[in-house]
Amino acid sequence: MTTKAAIALLTGAVIVVSLAGNATTTPVTAATPLSNAGGTRPGLAPIRSDADRAAARALIRRLRVKDRGPNTGYDRLNYGDNWADTAPGVPYARNGCRTRDDLLARDGRGVRYRAGSRCEVVEMELDDPYTGTTIAWSKKHADEVQVDHVVPLNYAWRMGAPRWPMSKRLDFANDPLNLLPVQGAANEEKDASGPAGWLPPLRGVRCAYVTRFAQVALKYDVPVTGPDKRTMLAQCR
Repeated sequence: MTTKAAIALLTGAVIVVSLAGNATTTPVTAATPLSNAGGTRPGLAPIRSDADRAAARALIRRLRVKDRGPNTGYDRLNYGDNWADTAPGVPYARNGCRTRDDLLARDGRGVRYRAGSRCEVVEMELDDPYTGTTIAWSKKHADEVQVDHVVPLNYAWRMGAPRWPMSKRLDFANDPLNLLPVQGAANEEKDASGPAGWLPPLRGVRCAYVTRFAQVALKYDVPVTGPDKRTMLAQCR
């Protein structure tokens, strides 16, 4: 295998081609947010144990609270080019691949790349963390899988992002901690909502989802609304 070789299809595993041309298999096993503070492990596994749920509540309690501000001046371009590979301070940055493809490769099973590309994902299976369904995805039906910003860009804008330097906005928009490939319809239903307005349809993953939301908000010092914080705590009782 060469560096440019396509990733081959295996049952439950992806072949990752290294710069040296060697291949290794990496199982696609969803991680809980408490074991995935960097965001480089795939998926969103439920938080089940009493001890872990208590740790999640402790994390959520650290969140600052403020009212949501106006939407004045919001534009997607305020966070840089869509799926930019130029974010200065996050994993996968400047590896030559678009952020979206990095995330599809992280979470997908049986990932296939476009012929001649080591980046562009054209086919995979995804275990959607928000609905619990398995999606057989191809680029011909691109919107069936969308990459969700766990803390939405518009939410962060209304909670203080206009005062951030551009480098911080670029990191926020491309940080794998804040990104999950999910069912497109669920992502569109969520839109720019905080947890008080939307939670994943799959109840078993809701504590994990709000914990991931809290991790991102704490990393970037994004406050949350009072109703959002109360909702988040309630999901991890």
